[in-house]
Amino acid sequence: MLKVKVLLVGPREAGKSVLANFVSESVEGIGSYSPTQGVRFETCWPALMKDSHGIIIIFNPELPSHLKEIEMWYSCFVQQQPLLDSQCLLVAHHKPGSAGDAENLSLAYPLNKLKLIHSNLEEDPEDVRMEFMKYFRSIVTLINESREREEMSIIS
Repeated sequence: MLKVKVLLVGPREAGKSVLANFVSESVEGIGSYSPTQGVRFETCWPALMKDSHGIIIIFNPELPSHLKEIEMWYSCFVQQQPLLDSQCLLVAHHKPGSAGDAENLSLAYPLNKLKLIHSNLEEDPEDVRMEFMKYFRSIVTLINESREREEMSIIS
């Protein structure tokens, strides 16, 4: 059985737990904000990153501070591993009742070259689920291709 490790990271109150619960079809904690404890300490990050196959950076596009902060998350979790940009997914999570403008989100380089999806669980939950599944399938494909190359190099 193939095990895949994908990290969901991002600023506080971005919607990481809500999206994780939604994608995993868990209903616990979807209603109100409850900070996830224990992973807020940067000293733990190297251990968390070890052997990860992908990174999902989740942010609230309505908070200007999040747009700046996700650059740090990208630097720490994608560039320092190093992971390919194709192993990274940016999720602009629109909270219930927000009037977010999904079209006019300008991201700085190198974030602007990453796949970006907009998440609004009130308006298009199945589109969000489908985008996550596409991302997970792409990670599994990358892992399988990497294993095949490794096996071929051993045989050769």
